[in-house]
Amino acid sequence: MKSFLTSALLVATGLYAQAAQWVTYEPKAGTSNGKHVVMLSGDEEYRSEEGLPQLGKILSQRHGFRCTVLFSQDPDGTINPDNQTNVPGMHLLAGADLVINQFRFRELPDEDMAKFVAYLDSGKPMMVLRTATHSFNYERNKQSPFAKYSWTAKGGGFGGMTVGETWTYHHGDHGREATRGVIDGKNRSHPLLRGVNDVFGPTDVYGVNPDFPSDATVLLHGQVLTGMKPTDPPNLKKAVMPLVWLRDYKTPTGATSKVLASTIGAASDMRSDDLRRLFVNAAYHLTGLEVPKSADVTPVGEFDPSPFGFKGYKKGVKVESHELH
Repeated sequence: MKSFLTSALLVATGLYAQAAQWVTYEPKAGTSNGKHVVMLSGDEEYRSEEGLPQLGKILSQRHGFRCTVLFSQDPDGTINPDNQTNVPGMHLLAGADLVINQFRFRELPDEDMAKFVAYLDSGKPMMVLRTATHSFNYERNKQSPFAKYSWTAKGGGFGGMTVGETWTYHHGDHGREATRGVIDGKNRSHPLLRGVNDVFGPTDVYGVNPDFPSDATVLLHGQVLTGMKPTDPPNLKKAVMPLVWLRDYKTPTGATSKVLASTIGAASDMRSDDLRRLFVNAAYHLTGLEVPKSADVTPVGEFDPSPFGFKGYKKGVKVESHELH
């Protein structure tokens, strides 16, 4: 009876620890650069729930950023990339200096989506990785005031507004033809490309629409390879496509946001040192910090990402398992 009463009291007073709903990586003592990065994990295929935590660890432990990773999850705190409607912690975007978005076809409750849009319209920067060109898909509540951000909306929704591109098609043969990043010669001296020379990823090149924005600054082009190994030759029958680019997004409030789009960025792509370096460089550049000559992108702890693929995520993983110990 005494044990039961004690348990009841703990529940009533809220003293039982709740399951973690997001993870925050604090910089090492004395290394903080004062910038907070919030990362949005939520895609069914490309393992952002594995890649973004590693990126957060690198940015925090190697470069002094405070990083918070949000996850698509079930109510009990179990990570579930197939849950398109539950990403706790969206209110944390209000305190972010940079958002790294790797959503795919999410449909958040209006109160959470309002927090996303408030950040988007604030003039602060965003990185849009892989499937985030088509971050939202409004199928449950088509009357939502935020349905205009759906990838199917006129103009391409969120992706069309910001990076000038939404979901198009697989230009490379999906799962059979990998990607080589080719640096754009005109922009070779751009700070984001410091120390970046060799980018490879097993995910395929995405196609772009014929009306790809003329005001985009292309940093890398995606070259289709004939196989899945870095040593495989290019498929010269397929043209290169924009792979990584910068663009200004003029918000309805009159502010202008710097947005980086990268259609390479699966967790397995992030085995590439120079792709991780490009993302670290972007975090510096977009938050107004000087980009290092050659950023340290050594993984923090073990990094053995799962292959991309639907239903390929690790089952039963709790958010708290990504905490840094």
